[in-house]
Amino acid sequence: MTMFPADILLAYLAACFLVVIAPGPDNILAISRGLSQGKPAACLSSLGAGLGIMCHTIAAALGLSLVIQASPVAFIAVKVIGGFYLLWLGYKALTARNMVSFKPAEHLSLPRVFFTGLLSNVLNPKPGLFVLAFLPQFVSAGRGSVTIQMLVYGAIFAVMTAVIFSVLGSCASRLSVWLQRRPRVGDGLNVGAGLTFIAAGLSVLALKQRA
Repeated sequence: MTMFPADILLAYLAACFLVVIAPGPDNILAISRGLSQGKPAACLSSLGAGLGIMCHTIAAALGLSLVIQASPVAFIAVKVIGGFYLLWLGYKALTARNMVSFKPAEHLSLPRVFFTGLLSNVLNPKPGLFVLAFLPQFVSAGRGSVTIQMLVYGAIFAVMTAVIFSVLGSCASRLSVWLQRRPRVGDGLNVGAGLTFIAAGLSVLALKQRA
């Protein structure tokens, strides 16, 4: 018996695709980087998000997510740090209006773009809880090592996240010339991005620990 049957793998790929393209703070961030700084920044932000998914996967495979769920203190600590980080990103987008910017002086360095993409995912406990609930649906102890299956499925999810976000961000970069002539649209994008991050941060802070 193969560890990754074709029918289950295809179902998993379809589910991952729907999850990745659903609007959320990570793909909003990748698109905003693409609009502001072009394809390299969009790809680095997307790579950071994909690596964040892999961090959550490793944590789930090793049981760390279970520990966080079981420990009220650890759960609250992760929730507060992640929630306030997303709120801070939203606040910056609303006040500075430079998350989507076309002025070179306001561009972020590429390493900072990468780490912002990584931290926005790693410090958000929702992806970790999602991975913990999502991946086991496609895993079976009868097909071999559960840990290996979790890691492989998580790696597929992470790669799809990085690739699809990169495509979205790269396509968005083509709009930059048009948007430079319409500063009000840029302001609207910053407001929309800021509100998205604030909503995500509040939803993280509202998370309740499950038994």
